[in-house]
Amino acid sequence: MPRLLSQLFQRKPVGELIRELNAGDRLHRRLGPIELMSLGVGATIGTGLYVSTGIVARDIAGPSIMLSFLLAALGCGFAAMCYSELASMVPVAGSAYTYAYATLGELVAWIIGWDLILEYAIGSCYVANSWSNYFDSFLQHVFHIRLDPRFLSPPWDFDFRTESFVEQIVTLADGSRVMAWFNLPAVAITALITVVLVVGIKESAGFNAAMVLVNVGVVLTVIGVGAAYVNPDNWHPFLHEETKSRGIALGAARIFIAYIGFDSISTHAEEARRPQRDLALGILGALLVCTILYVGTAAVLTGMIPYKDIDKAAPLASALQSKGLTFAGGLVTLGILAGMTSSLLVGNLSQPRVLMAMARDGLLPTSFFADVHPRFKTPWKSTILVGLVVALGGALAPLSFLADLVSIGTLFAFVIVSAAVWILRVTDPGVERPFRVPFAPFVSAMGVLVNGGLMFSLGRDNWIRLFAWLAVGLCIYFLYSRRHSLLAGRLLAETGGTVAAEVPEPVSPD
Repeated sequence: MPRLLSQLFQRKPVGELIRELNAGDRLHRRLGPIELMSLGVGATIGTGLYVSTGIVARDIAGPSIMLSFLLAALGCGFAAMCYSELASMVPVAGSAYTYAYATLGELVAWIIGWDLILEYAIGSCYVANSWSNYFDSFLQHVFHIRLDPRFLSPPWDFDFRTESFVEQIVTLADGSRVMAWFNLPAVAITALITVVLVVGIKESAGFNAAMVLVNVGVVLTVIGVGAAYVNPDNWHPFLHEETKSRGIALGAARIFIAYIGFDSISTHAEEARRPQRDLALGILGALLVCTILYVGTAAVLTGMIPYKDIDKAAPLASALQSKGLTFAGGLVTLGILAGMTSSLLVGNLSQPRVLMAMARDGLLPTSFFADVHPRFKTPWKSTILVGLVVALGGALAPLSFLADLVSIGTLFAFVIVSAAVWILRVTDPGVERPFRVPFAPFVSAMGVLVNGGLMFSLGRDNWIRLFAWLAVGLCIYFLYSRRHSLLAGRLLAETGGTVAAEVPEPVSPD
């Protein structure tokens, strides 16, 4: 038992992580602060802004949704500073998984890695699934083309009232009602993005930057045009008439999904040109840009029309159209498509790097998940696998009932990262920290408390689903990962046991 516990909570020294930077095939360091910030903004601004803003404003927070955005940003800010310190200190792929391995031990690191797989996989499938609806709308508005509805939906849906899966029925042009086949646009956009991701990180960042420019341009246009129609009387009363001040905190928990994405920057630490500086600039810059855009959009939306009249399905487009701005539908749809495309790209870009970090430690098959393409210098096998999973999920699975799992999974990672900074200050005080979190004990503690509190506001069902996913992960860990762990192999060798896994010789990069 003591030997088992020693293995489960054996930490990977920070010095060893840093030494590994010069061993084996590594990823190209080609990203500067602007590219990193663009990746963060691209992953963050999407359906959380275009859809969730209207739902939360109408049902929960009213005009005080502006404070909800700020409260959510505060929790993200604490975590962002902690991410920045750890990413600059240990500039390798893996994000929260790597940081947990260095502070809390192998078992906790596996749990966080498995949690990140859930976050990125479900998030990307959900985005791919939703992307097709807006793509169909864009084709209808701009080119007057309507796709066959059988190719726009998965064949099943989930009925929340009966908690059961039901057939997805669609209506054809002739009025007949048939069962849907699969979501073809979700497969097409995922395939396109997978090709871009395999070709190279620079090309991926360039494609993402183009999508971000379109998305941010649309948001600024909406804010600028809508500001001329703001009536300050619509901000009174400022609090929602039913939830009152409680709606601010409830709104922050529900709107938190709008901030998911900036943390993905840390998964690209190994590809940053100057990680000790650029990672902190990218993470904190992306969070600042998104917060400004979110608060500005919320102020304009609740100022243009009373919050009770907000259309939850298409809040921004409906608000602009109510003022006679007929161009709004196509414009907002274009922004949503750009935002979803960049969000999908960054999600599919980040997950293979987490898988690669876990494989390098022996917790997943190394020959597959840690294989770096000799020419493109990308984890191409795992990128293609992630693309296949996301394409299948987006095409066939009704994933809306799992959307909140993305939020609870991300908050869980934020709690661990916030705690890791404090732990490392005690266990490894001598390690160089190019970026240091100011008032570290306070910021770390607040990161744990604020993000942990938001987790508990997401409800029992989400906790049950999270624990079910983690239970599956623990089965994989004890059946495979624990027996192939490179760190465990060294530990057994030092204590006279049998080496569980042979440490591979470093391969010199091309």
